Amino acid sequence: MQTEWVSQQLQDVAERVILPRFGALAEGEIEEKKPGDVVTIADREAELELVRILSVADPGSLVVGEEGVFADPVRLEALPEADRAWVIDPVDGTKNFSRGSADFAVMLAEVRRGVTVRGWIWQPVHQRMYIAELGAGVRCNDEPVHREPVDRAVPLGASYVPLRGEDAARIDVRRSWGSCGIDYPKLIAGEVDFLTYRSMFPWDHLPGGLMVAEFGGRVASEDGTEFRAGVIGRRLIAAMRPQTWTTVRDALADTH
Repeated sequence: MQTEWVSQQLQDVAERVILPRFGALAEGEIEEKKPGDVVTIADREAELELVRILSVADPGSLVVGEEGVFADPVRLEALPEADRAWVIDPVDGTKNFSRGSADFAVMLAEVRRGVTVRGWIWQPVHQRMYIAELGAGVRCNDEPVHREPVDRAVPLGASYVPLRGEDAARIDVRRSWGSCGIDYPKLIAGEVDFLTYRSMFPWDHLPGGLMVAEFGGRVASEDGTEFRAGVIGRRLIAAMRPQTWTTVRDALADTH
């Protein structure tokens, strides 16, 4: 499927299904899948529509959506070895979305035998479309993204959920923006040097992870395992420079 066609589908679904619910969720349209994990009617309806579109357009592929996996984890288990797969996060940053914050995104990754070959991050309210293609760099609204080197005396990073030891580490860790679809573009733009996460779901990290890799950065669990579908661990670290990744890992390890 052509990259631009896929981009248009993400934009169209956001326009038809997600944005009409933004700031207008009724009582009963927000619920907890489990404590602290929020889902809305927009998440579910957008995922169903994207699954339908991708399944029709690419009938031989595996289509994995966050909400579908919550109900049935079998597709997630098949993802690492699938010949061709699509991984959907219909509304990344659901808490932000449900609170009326513009910091949410629609994300999609194309994966072939465990390798992410294309990734999309669409920020509907900010009207920014980030696209990464393996070996071809990153574009935002069809313009190549160029990262200017940022040198800081102490690495600056962001974490979605604080983990034990971060506050005492010899690095500067702040709270993130509450959505991987916002966090990763901030990282490649140079607003932070690294990101840390406790969860390692593929829909959260595959699109942004490819973008980091296209700039020569590194996304890996703290034991050094490069991130891909199926990788789990205590903490995930994404950094724009491999040496920064090592510095952050070592600083956090010293606090255990």
